[in-house]
Amino acid sequence: QPKRNGATNMSEHQPDYQASVIAAVVPCYRERASILDVLGKFGPEVSHIVVVDDACPDGTGEWVRSECADPRVTVLTHEANQGVGGATLSGYAKSIELGADIIVKLDGDGQMNPEMISRLVRPILEGRADYAKGNRFFRLQGISGMPKMRLVGNVILSFASKVSSGYWKIFDPTNGFTAIHIKVAEILPLDQIDKSFFFESDMLYHLNVNRAVVADVPIDAIYGSETSHLKISRILLPFAWKHVKNLVKRLIINYLFRDFSFASVQLLVGMVLTAFGTIFGGINWYASVSTGIVAVTGVIVLAAMTFSFGAILLLGFLNYDIQNQPQSPLYPDL
Repeated sequence: QPKRNGATNMSEHQPDYQASVIAAVVPCYRERASILDVLGKFGPEVSHIVVVDDACPDGTGEWVRSECADPRVTVLTHEANQGVGGATLSGYAKSIELGADIIVKLDGDGQMNPEMISRLVRPILEGRADYAKGNRFFRLQGISGMPKMRLVGNVILSFASKVSSGYWKIFDPTNGFTAIHIKVAEILPLDQIDKSFFFESDMLYHLNVNRAVVADVPIDAIYGSETSHLKISRILLPFAWKHVKNLVKRLIINYLFRDFSFASVQLLVGMVLTAFGTIFGGINWYASVSTGIVAVTGVIVLAAMTFSFGAILLLGFLNYDIQNQPQSPLYPDL
């Protein structure tokens, strides 16, 4: 059993993977056909493998118990389906109990290669990040096998996640191949994180409001005969609403409660002026169209100027928000 040790003692260029306890969480739902192949690919850098059977109709958990002899594997079984987020959070809790330093999460459908875990956790081991996630879009040739509908959906969801989470420089937010340092996981309100397919996007929101550093790691996705449980057409509207809620909460927490700066003034004044210009201009435009009387020049100028000045202030705030990503990892100081 490797000894628990902080990542700050590791070489920047050659991190010692055996100096930290790495636990892998594998949430499963109808993954019986692929799970044994996935478990067979875990390397020696992983100390614990937590398979979470999320009330699988095909008995994935029992299949692993009976067919997998790897002593690192622990199987948890949910009596009722909780969603991929709920299964992952159960795995997080077990990993904390097992004394993990870093928790990796990957799906059991075979699309994520466990052999890439050493690459995924490297930014954390080197002290450059608190949370690392896979990015399937870094190498364009690597997405040639991705279904076109899923590709378009991921682009849309990635932009929405940038806006709501504040991590403007990352991509592929729904990627489920992630790693987190245990000290950061312990300060997150795990009971408040979304348990559905929105889990990864909601994690990014909670990481941002806690000022955690997130790293994108290039990975290759494997697309075979597996069926994705994530239907883009069904989750776009629910995801959009959740992104809007997270955006509002993030702006309030980061720019009103935690800090109040010139960017906060830009945001507030810009919103007021833009709203006033839009509403005032819209009312007078409607009155002009209804009565046939052309609005006076002063009314037009007032609406245009307030809207334009408000938009300029909001663009200034947007530029500040894009640059305001967390820079210093949290976990060395926790």
